[in-house]
Amino acid sequence: MTHASLGRSPIESPRHGRLPTSSPAAAVLKFLGLAVAVVLVALVTTAGIAFANLNSQVQANAVDISGGGEAPAAPPLLGAFPGGFNLLVVGTDNDPNQGDDFGERDATLNDVNILLHVSADHKNAVVVSFPRDLVIPHPECTDPTNGDVYDAMSAQPLNEAFSRGGLACVSATIENLTGLDISYAAATSFKGVIEMTNAVGGVPVCLVEPISDKDSGLDLPAGISTIQGDMALAFLRNRHGVGDGSDLARIASQQQYMSSLVRTIKSSNTLTDFTKLYGLAQAATQNIQLSRSLATPDAMVSLALTLKDVDLANMVFVQYPAGSSSEYPNKVVPLSDLADQLFTKILADEPFSLDADSTGTGSTVVDPGTDPTTVTPDPSTETPSAPDASAAPTDSPATPEVIEGLKGQTAAEQTCANAFSD
Repeated sequence: MTHASLGRSPIESPRHGRLPTSSPAAAVLKFLGLAVAVVLVALVTTAGIAFANLNSQVQANAVDISGGGEAPAAPPLLGAFPGGFNLLVVGTDNDPNQGDDFGERDATLNDVNILLHVSADHKNAVVVSFPRDLVIPHPECTDPTNGDVYDAMSAQPLNEAFSRGGLACVSATIENLTGLDISYAAATSFKGVIEMTNAVGGVPVCLVEPISDKDSGLDLPAGISTIQGDMALAFLRNRHGVGDGSDLARIASQQQYMSSLVRTIKSSNTLTDFTKLYGLAQAATQNIQLSRSLATPDAMVSLALTLKDVDLANMVFVQYPAGSSSEYPNKVVPLSDLADQLFTKILADEPFSLDADSTGTGSTVVDPGTDPTTVTPDPSTETPSAPDASAAPTDSPATPEVIEGLKGQTAAEQTCANAFSD
């Protein structure tokens, strides 16, 4: 597989306005990728009444991401999808549904980009979070809503893609970067965050130390707190109070949230509680734009059924490998060798595992039953760099190959956020 390389030409003048890096609003969507997938799982048991009520709304907002290519095969009626698939979830800022509560911006940006891959045997899943400031080549894009054509660009931040053709262009850009075929996609604004969190009854999060951050409004003690409503919003958009204050540290917090959300869904009665399920379905459909390939009850149920039985230990959350570059200040660039290893595994549908030092910047792994307030925070807050090529994998025949240097965790692991440290 040939991984797209970073162009060397200088950054071109952007065609549209860009959200300032420091804006708290842009961060709030970091958790939504797996939340949307979990909602799709939840929809499995609401196929009757819920689909009848919500189907017309979903269809009306659907968008074509095929670029004129062949549409994916129709899924079976209320049966699991036959094989693996890739689902892209995009979180947008300045979406028309956002309102004025978070300020005005010049363009709609894809500030959250999360790819879910489910293996063909439905035993493994990988969730890849792409940094919004990742400088990469962008392909030519055609906006399916009006036919406008946007020229290819050699080196621009990933979050420019939505303004160049909406969900279809983001999908094409991620395909160009990774070599994957993306048949299913969803885009959402952050207006539904509170409603979706409330619908599941709150999500437990963990802090090694107290965090009080005026910018986001986060104010939580050390230990485990179950958050929903405004406090969930604050946790998800918090940046300056966690880790090294970087966007990569915030991604680690979002992965903690997503992992906890999955555990909450699976350990509670959510999948058999019609009130919770229908609340999740309403919150999702009112704030999500689906690709046409996904905008039917059959498609949603089919993809959801493939996720229902994935073991928590086999659901891996990873950050797309990226590091700093003097050529692009305040941005990040691909660590191409490590990214190639990751997507070679995904393309081949082969499972992999993370090494012992994989915890994301700003997070600490805590053993079940351990008091988080007694744990020493992980001091590592450096921006990731290329892994040591001489490092030997420690895998055995009983475990998947280890990809050294990836940052992330499994859904089975509990991680706790570290307070900001210089």
